[in-house]
Parts: sequence; C-alpha cells; structure tokens
Amino acid sequence: MSAVTSAPWSRLRLRQSAHLRDLCAETTFTVAHLIQPVFVVEGLGAAEPITGLDGNSRLGLDDALATIARDLDAGVRHFLLFAVPSPSGAASAFGVFTASVVAAIKARFAERLCLWVDVCLCSSTPDGHCAIADGRGRIDLPSTLAALADVAVRAAEAGADGVSPSDMMDGRTAWLRQALDDRGHGMVPIMSYSTKFASQFYGPFREAAASAPRHGDRKHYQIDVRSRTDAIASSVRCAVEGADLLMVKPGLTALDLIGPIRDATQRLVGAYQVSGEYASLCALGRAGLTNFDAALLETWHVFRRAGAAYIITYGARRALALGVSA
Repeated sequence: MSAVTSAPWSRLRLRQSAHLRDLCAETTFTVAHLIQPVFVVEGLGAAEPITGLDGNSRLGLDDALATIARDLDAGVRHFLLFAVPSPSGAASAFGVFTASVVAAIKARFAERLCLWVDVCLCSSTPDGHCAIADGRGRIDLPSTLAALADVAVRAAEAGADGVSPSDMMDGRTAWLRQALDDRGHGMVPIMSYSTKFASQFYGPFREAAASAPRHGDRKHYQIDVRSRTDAIASSVRCAVEGADLLMVKPGLTALDLIGPIRDATQRLVGAYQVSGEYASLCALGRAGLTNFDAALLETWHVFRRAGAAYIITYGARRALALGVSA
C-alpha cells in the first residue's frame, strides 16, 4: 500500500482519542485571549437583562462592580467598557461619566484586570450616530475628533489600560494617538475597530448601549460588507496612524480578512463576536437546536484557527466552565 493511499487511515488513527486530538490540535487559547464587554449605564438602579444576550445586562455602577468581581473569580482578565450616559445628560459630559466609571473600576480592582474603554459618541449624540453633526446634518469631523480625543484622554487619566475607538471616523486613530501622547499617555495602547462593517448583526448591542440611529443608517461611515479592498485598507490606515491592535467586526462574517490584515500590517488582529452572532447561538440553544456551550466554544476555536489574536465575546465569563485553560 502506498503512502498516499494509507494517509486517510493515518488521519483516522490520530482522531481516535481526546489525547491524540489535543496533541495534534493546531489552535488553542486561554481565558487571557478573551475580552468580556460590560455596559455601565449612568443612573441605572436595577440591572436590565439585554434582549438576546443571555447572561449579559445593562448595569448601574454598583452592579457592574459586583459583576466584574464575579467575572474575575470566573477567570476573566480583560474587560471592554461601554459607558452609557443618561439620555438627559449633555453630550459634553460623556467623557466625564466615562472617566468616573473607569476610576471606580480601577480603584476597586487595580491590576487584577485589564480595562479597555470603547471610545465612540453614539450613546451621547442626539441622533444616535457616531459623530457630531453640523447645522446641515453632515458629519462635523473636526468637532467629532476633538470629542473622541477628550473621551480617550479622560479615560486614560482615570486609569484605563487601553482605549478602543469604534466610531470609524477618518483619521481618528492618529488623532487619539497624538492626544494621548501630548497628555503624557504615550504608553496607553489603542485597540482599534479597524475593519468594522455596516452590519445587520448589531441589534442587541444597540439596545444595550442605547445607540440605535434615530434616522438613516451608518453606511456612509462604516464599511460596505461587499468591499474586501476597503476593509483591508481601513486596517492598514489604522496601523499606519498608530493602532497597536487591530480588529474585525463582525467576527464570523470577516474570518477571511484576519490573515490578510495581519500580513498587510504586521499587527495582531482580533475578532469581535458581536451581539447578533452571540444572540444567534443563544436563540439556537434556547430552542434546543444546538448545545449552546459547545457551539460557543466551536466559534472561539474558529476565530483562533483564522488567526485571531484575541476575541471579544459576551461569553468570556463562561470560558473556565467550558474547560478553557486559565
């Protein structure tokens, strides 16, 4: 029998036990590769479960601190903070509220966690868009970039370990890098939402962050899902402008881009398993159509197989229970 004809039997032999499968696994990860989003809502009393995102809620500050404590006990080390200001508050106060939440979290947990802060204006603008509009309803880019820089600098001054711009405004990474450097925060890294598509998979998040657009959509500043060239170029621009980590969003629908972006930029590229993707798994599990835990773990392995250096997922707090190594 030739080596070629015996190869299928060799593959079967190496699949016969968990020990052999683990030995030959080409991808693996630990809890340290996972980032857990947390939504802190100004003035919120009782926690509010987020529709579709089982195990995730909108939280007031006290509940958020208690939740983070439990998450740390469950092995989570990285958190992505979404600070959601009061609807009655002024947009200019968004950075102040964000900084107050960061300060409270870091005062309680210090170096036990790595706290990334999402930097976007969508929860604070009157129209729910990610930019400040001028008198004619168009994006006022200078004002928007200045506001984003203010949030990033305030977060850094409050103790944030990193900032993560998600707005998709042109030039925002360079603007934030310069602002952070000028204020003495040159060692604060930027994890950029560098390739972010105008997707249908953001619904539960928009409820959680109170950030649904009041009119139109975001297709004039987020990337068209049909555009591979623009998607890669967007990450290249972010890398050139000073981003330390890059990201594709949604994760599952951008698996084909992780490797090319990494190769084009020589930066580590992560994947955001967005709210609609996670909620889809939850819905299948509730309907008895899949084993939710097994399906969730499967998607994480797929992200890693595609080359994702890290994964933002609403299920990071479940990782240890699923057998992921600490």
